[in-house]
Amino acid sequence: MITFKDIHIQLGNVSVIPKLNLHIREGEFFTFLGPSGCGKTTILRSLVGFIKPTSGQILLGSQDITNVPIEKRGISMVFQSYALFPTLNVYENIAFGLRVKKIPSSRLDIEVRDIAQKVDLSEEQLFKKVSELSGGQQQRVAIARALVLKPSILVLDEPLSNLDAKLRVQLRNELKSLQKKFGITTIYVTHDQEEALTLSDRIAVFHQGAAEQVGTPQEIYNHSATEFVCNFIGSSNLLDPVITEGPLKPWVDPNKKVYIRNEKVSLQPFPDSETAVALKGRIVEQEFYGVYTKYTIETAGYGTLKCVETANSLNFRVVGDEVEVNINVKDILQY
Repeated sequence: MITFKDIHIQLGNVSVIPKLNLHIREGEFFTFLGPSGCGKTTILRSLVGFIKPTSGQILLGSQDITNVPIEKRGISMVFQSYALFPTLNVYENIAFGLRVKKIPSSRLDIEVRDIAQKVDLSEEQLFKKVSELSGGQQQRVAIARALVLKPSILVLDEPLSNLDAKLRVQLRNELKSLQKKFGITTIYVTHDQEEALTLSDRIAVFHQGAAEQVGTPQEIYNHSATEFVCNFIGSSNLLDPVITEGPLKPWVDPNKKVYIRNEKVSLQPFPDSETAVALKGRIVEQEFYGVYTKYTIETAGYGTLKCVETANSLNFRVVGDEVEVNINVKDILQY
């Protein structure tokens, strides 16, 4: 549905996006993920029309929208700050875009009330000022204002970053539910890997203006294409050369760095012994999180490893315990 074709964006003397080729499918929840300054918001703004690419094309289906005015692109945006009008009530905030388009009052009222109901805003809330609403309710107003225009594409620029952790999780679930309900193509920008993994159909991980990997959350996490993606997503052990030149030598490239995800390191033996390596060690640190526990293990001659195990009172371990650390070579990532 959306295609970025050879997009180059230069701001001043800085080449922010050297060359981007990317395709987003109709109806999918697609996330631009990366650290601050990696170019993800610049790409989003070029899609909406706030920034004109230095060269290349942005296609919506077969239509080239690179030079199409913002208001004619059929794209609605929810900003990080929500950009609501604090002096207007919820109803008028939602109706704003419809009034600009000169929609008749009778139809406008039907559209506003219909979309409010769909995003779970009550009749009472419609006539409150937005300043009287909670952060989560304000977010729903911002989404309703965007959706009431019936855009073909909805873009969201870090819409949860100003909320507390508990509310972020709640609204994350609501966002995904709303996206499924409307079936609208949604592009989401975030630096939060957990948001990206839980919300997305596919993810593009950006680094220094380039999409280092595009794939499903499972592909991005379990088969990270580059060392940057591996380190940015989740937590991993960089294995000591003593291990890679010793027990793991038959399976690794001596010229590459070798990683393994913390939760792939196990204190339980693997059924398939042909691809497993077992090391002796001692727990030197333990962090209990309720549903899981993190252990730091000093191995006998092979450096320190971190592992994550789900909570189980039968196998709970404490600092000082002697353990066997198991690695399945199939879980190794090399760069």
